[in-house]
Amino acid sequence: MLKTGAEHLESLRDGRVVYLGRERIDDVTRHPAFKNAANTIAALYDHKALPENRDLMTFEEDGSRYSMWYLMPKSREDLEKRRQAHKRIADLTYGMLGRSMDHVSSFVTGMATMPQVFEAGAAGRGDNVLKYYEHMRANDTYAAYAVIPPQAARNPEFYEKQDLPIPTLRVVREDDDGVVIDGMKMLATGGILANDIWIGNLIPLAPNQVKESITCAIPVNAPGVTLWSRQALETNARNEFDAPLSYRFDETDAMVMCRNVKVPWERVFVADDAVLARNIYIETPGHSFGNHQANVRFLSKLQLLVGVASRVAQSSGADQIPAVRETLGRLSALEGCLSGMIAGQIQDHESWPGGDEGYVCFNRRYVYAALNWCTENHSNLIDIVRELCGGGVFQMPASIDVMCDETLRGQFEQYWSTPQLKAPDRVKLFKLAWDMVGSEFAGRHQQYEKFYAGASFIVRNHNFREAPWDYYHSVVDGLMDSYDVPSAEALEARLNEIYRR
Repeated sequence: MLKTGAEHLESLRDGRVVYLGRERIDDVTRHPAFKNAANTIAALYDHKALPENRDLMTFEEDGSRYSMWYLMPKSREDLEKRRQAHKRIADLTYGMLGRSMDHVSSFVTGMATMPQVFEAGAAGRGDNVLKYYEHMRANDTYAAYAVIPPQAARNPEFYEKQDLPIPTLRVVREDDDGVVIDGMKMLATGGILANDIWIGNLIPLAPNQVKESITCAIPVNAPGVTLWSRQALETNARNEFDAPLSYRFDETDAMVMCRNVKVPWERVFVADDAVLARNIYIETPGHSFGNHQANVRFLSKLQLLVGVASRVAQSSGADQIPAVRETLGRLSALEGCLSGMIAGQIQDHESWPGGDEGYVCFNRRYVYAALNWCTENHSNLIDIVRELCGGGVFQMPASIDVMCDETLRGQFEQYWSTPQLKAPDRVKLFKLAWDMVGSEFAGRHQQYEKFYAGASFIVRNHNFREAPWDYYHSVVDGLMDSYDVPSAEALEARLNEIYRR
């Protein structure tokens, strides 16, 4: 099934419990804090379903069509199909939706290529993963995930000493028909606009945290589930002209609160296994598939950023200054680096997990290298554009509504125009630039990109794990094996040769 935008919006009117401060949101598709973002998601579904986009965005299997991010790749061509679909979604949202519908679905698809990893648990839940993958694929499900414990809960001794309940989500009861979970998880980015939430553990757990190791999928409207949203940035946007990114691309972040939520066994993928709870991401292509999507999504954002930087320089004629041209050239080179890393993930793909089905995976080393590149460079990229903007962003009127006043409009068009741009076009450009580098929306994105994949040491540990250390060591050892301790005669001869010169 290929869901339409209207069908997705209707699926969000399901009685879900969302709080914005103390306000209970009855319908996220109509509330001014979320409706524009919800319509953005709906537009993505509609775009995907258009006949002219069918081959790019979908694939056929057993007579049915499914979204391309559910394709289990068996060749380099299949990997390229996935990349192209991710890039179209990212381009349509300018890379601003970090957790669009192709993100978590990629994790699940990668996991479903190796259901045997889930069989390592005592209960053996590989079939559950396959069936959930098939459910998502058949229903065109938009899932978010919450896979990190809340910050305050990472020191359980604090709560135990004071005889307080630990807020980390955990299993509190097992019944014949499922488990009951209670507690909190962070951070369901996009969860308010999604159908399901994947509950899991990307951070390693201690051996005694078996009840926290629960990995499952729950509907957003499941009884006992509440989403606590951060401040909605969409409400800061009075109109799209003045805040073009905040207006329709605030995907929201929410804490997930579960109060005695029942999860049927068929939606449980890991339980009572602290090691397996994290290994399912690393020992399957799930993490690689999901982070390839993240790399592609960042590239679209970077391309917008480079374009804005160039347009800002052109708006004042600064692009003719050699130092500015050098800066723009550097930005272009950085974009080329990331483009090359993403292309390499497909060019040097891995025949893994292989097996009877012959599945393949993006090159994991290159995926994590690109992930590290994005984490390290985003703040610097934003600073470069900020410097190019200078004080121009503060010279613009508070709102384009000055065009609605005849007197103000005349003065505005006279004094804010430059030889390069008319006043409205100049304001439009700088409002966009500010929404990328200086607004609250921009601040949220700067924090998001820095910690999307965890703290920097987590990203680098992924690179350490995937590095071919045996090869690196063989290069060193091969060089050192090519020479040995010289004899006394050889040393003497060499010294005589040097001194004779």
